Amino acid sequence: MIATESTPLDPSIRRSQWLRFVRRNPTMAFGFALLAVMVLVAIGAPYWGTIDPLELNPIERLRGPSGTHWFGTDMLGRDVYSRTLYGSRISLIVGLCVALCSLTLGLAVGLFSGYYRHIDAVVMRVMDGMMAIPAILLAIALMALMSASVQNVIIALTVPEIPRVVRLVRAVVLSLREQAYVEASIATGARLPRLLWRHIMPNTLAPLIVQGTYICASAVIFEAYLSFLGAGTPPEIPSWGNIMAEARAYVQLAFWIILFPGLCLALTVLAINLVGDGLRDTLDPTLARRM
Repeated sequence: MIATESTPLDPSIRRSQWLRFVRRNPTMAFGFALLAVMVLVAIGAPYWGTIDPLELNPIERLRGPSGTHWFGTDMLGRDVYSRTLYGSRISLIVGLCVALCSLTLGLAVGLFSGYYRHIDAVVMRVMDGMMAIPAILLAIALMALMSASVQNVIIALTVPEIPRVVRLVRAVVLSLREQAYVEASIATGARLPRLLWRHIMPNTLAPLIVQGTYICASAVIFEAYLSFLGAGTPPEIPSWGNIMAEARAYVQLAFWIILFPGLCLALTVLAINLVGDGLRDTLDPTLARRM
């Protein structure tokens, strides 16, 4: 029988394609697998044998890992296993939202800044001024002006990342603005929104995807920084930064309170960075030809 476009692929062919992808991109495959595990942990937190992460049990305080409490208990008798699993939700939500918001806003500003020379100088001087302030300090300053909440943490972490996206998009637009196909589109009467949307923006997606993975990883770390310093999510919300911040006074008595959230934080950032490295190698034509 002749295969058509609607004919589904044979399972063996699909399996061989996956194996070929894993052999060619082992780092990215491992990163995707590890990230998928962390996402499943976050989504299925209520179903992985957890209890209420806010439930207090002073009688069981500072108990080590056991069959009852897999990751032990903290200074208030709360189950560290449950708090760690629920804390993954905060970190992944913050990382994803910061990446999406900063990419969207940075793309819009970078497209117009790179195309219009008369506004480019003003916009880029503003971006340079924002980049002159360390991202964590700017985020702390913004959180000092707002109340502690997950939404405000996302805003505070998005603002420092926008200039980096703007500079990336502007550099791509400057290199594309003088291309022949862009000049041909202008000669045929293409309006600016269509020109930016159809001809310039698609060429920015590959570097933006890679940049988005690094923004997501840094947002996960910075959220933990802010929570550890007491400037992030409210203390009643279990996040990895809050868990480690509350346990720093008990690290010599109950090291497991910091160990397991810190290990999950490191694995999540590692997975996102591995995915970013793999996407960079795949989407960069010069690197792809060397493979």
